[in-house]
Amino acid sequence: MKPTDHVCLCYRVELAKVCKYLKREDPPVASLISECLDAGTGCGWCVPYLKELHRQHKAGEELTIEGTPAEYADGRQAFKQDKRPQ
Repeated sequence: MKPTDHVCLCYRVELAKVCKYLKREDPPVASLISECLDAGTGCGWCVPYLKELHRQHKAGEELTIEGTPAEYADGRQAFKQDKRPQ
């Protein structure tokens, strides 16, 4: 994904914003990424991705999410359908 692509689709938080937050604040735990424009506090789809970005940050790796924005959005759609009451 590109820096301008949204990681948190609920609150439209861009990958670049999360990366800047991680570099600036260096949070000790991934859950504090929610302080970055409420990322991860909506449907929950992006939480595993935010945790992975946090892991990459702590390991000194390049912060990235593999795949295209369309693949990411499709995964979220399937996630939301799985969460519906049956």
